[in-house]
Amino acid sequence: MPHPDQTSLKLLQRARPLLVARQWSEAIPLLERVLKLRPRDATLWLTLAQACQAADRPDEGLRAAERAQQYAGADDSLARDATEEAVKAALDTHDSPRALALAAKLPAELRDQSPQLLRLMGTALNNLNRSQEAVEPLLRAIALRLDDGQAHMQLGFAFYALKLHAEAAECFRTVYTLYPESIGALAYLNHLEQMACRWGDYDVRCQGLLDSLSGPARAMHYVPPFALVMLPHTKAQMLAAARLAALSQTRYIKPWPAPEVKPREGRRLHVAYLSNDFHGHATASLITQVLEHHDRERFEVSLLSHGGDDGSALRQRLMRAGDRFEEMGRLSLPDMARRVRELGVDLLIDLKGHTAGSRMAMLAYRPAPVQVAWLGFPGTCGAPQVDYVIGDPIVTPLADAPWYTEKIAQMPHCYQPNDASRGRAEPPARRELGLAEGALVLLSANQVGKLNPALFDAWMEILRRVPGAVLWQLTGGDAPDAELRREVQARGVAPERLVCMPFAQMSDHLRRLGAADLALDSWPCNGHTTTSDALWAGVPVVALRGETFAGRVSESLLCAIGLAELVCDTPQAYVELVCALAADPARLAALRARLAQARDTSPLYDAARFAGDLEALYERMWARCQAGQAPQDLPAAG
Repeated sequence: MPHPDQTSLKLLQRARPLLVARQWSEAIPLLERVLKLRPRDATLWLTLAQACQAADRPDEGLRAAERAQQYAGADDSLARDATEEAVKAALDTHDSPRALALAAKLPAELRDQSPQLLRLMGTALNNLNRSQEAVEPLLRAIALRLDDGQAHMQLGFAFYALKLHAEAAECFRTVYTLYPESIGALAYLNHLEQMACRWGDYDVRCQGLLDSLSGPARAMHYVPPFALVMLPHTKAQMLAAARLAALSQTRYIKPWPAPEVKPREGRRLHVAYLSNDFHGHATASLITQVLEHHDRERFEVSLLSHGGDDGSALRQRLMRAGDRFEEMGRLSLPDMARRVRELGVDLLIDLKGHTAGSRMAMLAYRPAPVQVAWLGFPGTCGAPQVDYVIGDPIVTPLADAPWYTEKIAQMPHCYQPNDASRGRAEPPARRELGLAEGALVLLSANQVGKLNPALFDAWMEILRRVPGAVLWQLTGGDAPDAELRREVQARGVAPERLVCMPFAQMSDHLRRLGAADLALDSWPCNGHTTTSDALWAGVPVVALRGETFAGRVSESLLCAIGLAELVCDTPQAYVELVCALAADPARLAALRARLAQARDTSPLYDAARFAGDLEALYERMWARCQAGQAPQDLPAAG
């Protein structure tokens, strides 16, 4: 009978050429057989972990790397390599808490010598929305390896989350300089240039991003879909970007066996909402009253939060709005999915989509029988694990179904909820807001990132034709505001006719909007919450009809409140309508009077009615699921 050492040597002799030839699947079982004979060989465990990783088997790689870490002993180099492999595998299995726990097992002095490990720790912290904590290890990683593009990218994500936009832009600029093939870095850099109102090479940057979508499909080098939202794009381009993003975000996730579809009779339908915006945020300001109006005799409502507690009154309302409020921010994706299964959720509603801080990838485990995207992202998720996207006949007409991976589920009036419990106090005097009493105040409360040269051309034509008008623009900060003033002057308009509105608390902001005479909507990305806020404040909004979801939201809102005549087909028609209203104070006053009445009678601000319509849509989704039928487009009910 051969000696165990002889057997293991023969197996290793067979495995080595397979490893050299990158025939991982053939080498792995041989390594596993050797490890049965040499179970405490840390080097072999590490080799197995690396082979599993190369074979796209991260779960097995993680188990092997943990064993390598366990048996590395006093060999510092081996312990560091094993820890790096274990942390990487944990991240690939979407378990950031475990990645941090594994990194903590290595002595700090060894961690600080490994740029890869420091970068992986920063990545894990970013994944958990702990961006402030992520900065230090990422800076250490870059100090050790200046050309680590992934570390610069993660540092950019951290700065972006902390709203340090100038610092984030420099990180993405560095990545793109070092690695011009990094489409993601270009996308984020372009987005931040938009936020800084730097339009010098606007057309070139936009075209470069859009051209990348027609190149080879590379899941790890993709255009973040949110970066397209503010740019001119087609529905096909958004679909391509969303598919690649979803593929990258769910890499290595294998769906679990289908969840139980429980009979509806005799129980409440369990609806859970997933978001990291359950605090003083635009999404929360829209949805809270609708959640409060859910029929709790027919529906069990859970709010699953993976964001922070800002202590706001809105957060307190949300914590009381359902049967359950759970904070899941420190859970891994699989642990989040397990908790959804434990709760017995029937319909899981993701409110983030492709926006910052999203955990939409968790849906790839298929924790709930019906999975839905709503509100957070104006477009397709591109993810097969999302069954429906909630829209309406304007933002998601059924003719657009080929450009959605989800089935379209239409609300009858407008997809956007609203909160009518907000106050309607008189606005402050114009002099308190820095506005001239006799001016025609044209409001633009959209963030400056939605502005662009073509839009600004139209707005400046309006100011040239209406000498008594001023543009009241929400500030982007000192530097962006200065850029905008230069753009105003370059178009032959006095820069003092741009009045920048400082940031304010949500209630104060909503109150001051009423000081405007008329609101100018942006394109190709409309105002979303911004438009409904202006209408609630009693300010009519002139909008341009777009081709995509993001460019149709204002039309949906205006039609829902009975002001469809304020939606224009062309930029020139937009300019003409604004100028006509400016020249006809009686017509503008009549519009404002209609709007004031419509706020109390239209469906746009009727949260109870909206909740009932939403529940009816959920019931239709569930009926198909319970009958064993695949999702299908659900037209708006008559």
